[in-house]
Amino acid sequence: MTLLVVNARLITVAGDDSGYLPSGWMQVDDGRITAIGDGAPPELPGADVLDVAGAFVAPGFVSAHSHLFTSGARGLGVDATLYGWCDSMLGLMSHASPEDYYWSSLHGSLDFVANGTTTAFDFTDPRIPWESMVDGQKSGAGQLRPIEQQLAQIDAKLDSGIRFLNAASLDDAIGSDDEVLDRFGLMVDHCRSLDPDYCLGPAIMGAVQWSPRPNAAELEVAAMRRYGVINEAHFLETREEVELQRSKFARYRDAGALELGLIFGHFIQTTPEIIAEAAAGGARMSWQPASNGRLASGTADIVGIRAAGMPIGIGLDDQACTDVSDPWQNMRMGIYSVRAATGDPLSVLPEDVLRMATLGSAEVLGVDAQVGSLEVGKFADFVVVDPRRPDIGPLWHPVRNYVLSTSLRNLKRVYIGGELVAEDGVSTNPLAPRAVEEVHRRMPAVAAEWGYPA
Repeated sequence: MTLLVVNARLITVAGDDSGYLPSGWMQVDDGRITAIGDGAPPELPGADVLDVAGAFVAPGFVSAHSHLFTSGARGLGVDATLYGWCDSMLGLMSHASPEDYYWSSLHGSLDFVANGTTTAFDFTDPRIPWESMVDGQKSGAGQLRPIEQQLAQIDAKLDSGIRFLNAASLDDAIGSDDEVLDRFGLMVDHCRSLDPDYCLGPAIMGAVQWSPRPNAAELEVAAMRRYGVINEAHFLETREEVELQRSKFARYRDAGALELGLIFGHFIQTTPEIIAEAAAGGARMSWQPASNGRLASGTADIVGIRAAGMPIGIGLDDQACTDVSDPWQNMRMGIYSVRAATGDPLSVLPEDVLRMATLGSAEVLGVDAQVGSLEVGKFADFVVVDPRRPDIGPLWHPVRNYVLSTSLRNLKRVYIGGELVAEDGVSTNPLAPRAVEEVHRRMPAVAAEWGYPA
């Protein structure tokens, strides 16, 4: 099937700039982009023509850090920082069944897609439930939950139609090193048995920050090498026990994780020395501006991290701490927070964050040959954003207007592989109505049974 998109303000995010084409067109064949141009489109008899009548057409967003299973837990822990929020939100989810996880994950995945995020690096909730933090350490380790709890989250993403990388914790508080690695391998094997056009790969949810094992970093590096996977670690996120957190950077460095391209998620409570070592070692970063503000975690030193040469992607994090999975809001919060901290409007520009939220994220995750920009050979994952509905005024700087002045209210259509997957904020997936019903039924039932919220 051929799709021809015409009359588009095309933002390709190709190369080192926005790749803006004011009268752009794009040809899609069998789900991939086969041609792009500016001006008069080619004659393609039999093609389906999508005339966007001057709307923006841009890459679908790539969230470099997400927890899609939390979609049924919004509004919990609003008066708490990270660990108190985890106690509230993850305390509820710890009592959920695999079926509950499936529907909440599906609900979250469809929400991402309907709001323009077409690829997500997603952390499944670990098989060992969350335990409260005391003095910077987890207070204990619960029972290992069945693998079905994890697989349900993966299958939900596949059923949603979103492209994803699936990250899982090693759950290293239980078992020998060999048992931990073999158990992680079950998730890797499952992911690699799925359609590789949608499940873009397995990954590790780095957890040295919370692990009770002194060899946690070495174990994660062993898993990276054995299974050929990437690793994104929640690290230096919260203001609690900062010196203890910073002391654990050496564990990753000494284990050789940096040279394997370790991704630091959040990376807020840094020092210039840590930034310099991380960048020189080959590490990367995922920045979550909205959740960093929501949880009062702080503002990452984006200027210093960029200056050190460290690649940066942007993540929406999750619906339970970003509240609305709005990639435009997330980009603007990033711009505003950095400018407020530096006093310099040039410290981060709209085109900078747009690249981070699309191609930059894809590069950080190692999937930039497939997604993140509108280029020949890549998947045709794109959004149609109409600056006239509602009208945002003259487009003095179109790409900057796209970032600063458009929003979910301007998002009209979302396509994955050239197929319409959402229109006017509503998913076209036939499972979407049931996902809403199931989440509204299941999560209150779990809360009522276990006395949440406390």
